[in-house]
Amino acid sequence: MKRFITFFLCTFFIMATNHANGETLQRVYIGTYTNGDSEGIYQLDFNPENGDIKLVGLAAETGSPSYLVEHPTLAILYAAASGDSLRAFSINKASGNLTLLNEQPSGGRGPCHITISPDGQRVATANYGGGSVSFFGTEKNGALTKSVAFFQHEGSSANPKRQEGPHAHSVNFDLTGRYCVAADLGTDELRVYHYNQTDGAVTAHAPSAVSTAPGAGPRHFCFHPNNKNAYVVNELDNTVTAYAWDFKQGILNPIQTLGTLPSSFEGNNSTAHIITDPKGRFLYASNRGHDSIAVFGIASGGKLDARGHTSTGGVRPRNFGVDPTGNYLLAANQDTHNVVVLKINQQDGTLTPTGKEVKVPNPVCVLFAR
Repeated sequence: MKRFITFFLCTFFIMATNHANGETLQRVYIGTYTNGDSEGIYQLDFNPENGDIKLVGLAAETGSPSYLVEHPTLAILYAAASGDSLRAFSINKASGNLTLLNEQPSGGRGPCHITISPDGQRVATANYGGGSVSFFGTEKNGALTKSVAFFQHEGSSANPKRQEGPHAHSVNFDLTGRYCVAADLGTDELRVYHYNQTDGAVTAHAPSAVSTAPGAGPRHFCFHPNNKNAYVVNELDNTVTAYAWDFKQGILNPIQTLGTLPSSFEGNNSTAHIITDPKGRFLYASNRGHDSIAVFGIASGGKLDARGHTSTGGVRPRNFGVDPTGNYLLAANQDTHNVVVLKINQQDGTLTPTGKEVKVPNPVCVLFAR
């Protein structure tokens, strides 16, 4: 942390100058692993007009906040963190600094992903180590309640080293907030849960699971902005699968699977994250090994067409984010400790390096704040 002090002072001066010149900066939070030089959650300032990026500093000292999500209406940030816990932080709107509000046990080993319902009443986490999913309530001030629902996954699949048992890897609410989909890498399943917004109950939906290809290893999942399609990136076989999503019935139907790697690549690789751009025209997935972002176009029916790959300018891009304007993608390279800015071509979604980046120790999550 000491080596950043001089940089911080320069950054604060530049920030003051930028605000004085009337520039609007986007606040970005970076979740990290704190098994090295990192001390917790870091704050960046990002200029969506030109792609400039600057490190503001440490927003909160906390153990391995590996995934972050913001409350939809309150100035509250939630983190899946070390110690098998979820933590709620209040956000200082002026400075961006975070103050621990409370924490709750995650209900299972190794919480690795966290999401919140659109109404802000239910927080869900995927517990990778324990192969389970937990749901929590929120207080009026945004604090987390104790777990209100817990689901232990069961089963295994084709890969004996990675799929000896369940490994829930992500959870995502759809746009209606009535359904939450959990991707389980260990069982090759997407499990659907129903959230009753009237009485607050969370139950396993029927049908409760959709299977992927054996050995695929579904990791991260996202809904299309139209809420009629969804996509999963499969970590073990380096593919993405497109689904039709019936948001009235809570049913996923697979429609297509494509690879994330160029045909010439022969090294080891595993995929990590997947998201669309804000308008739902393009889909992006990260490759760790090839160290790239795979780009796909999205047709009107949800099908994909591959549009190439762009280096993330570092090693092991575990996570990335697209800024709210849809003009830039920020790639977090875990092993080279840098967050790199890539420009999005608005015609075809392809990416171009901007030469702009910022150093952050062990970055593993990118969250654009409201």
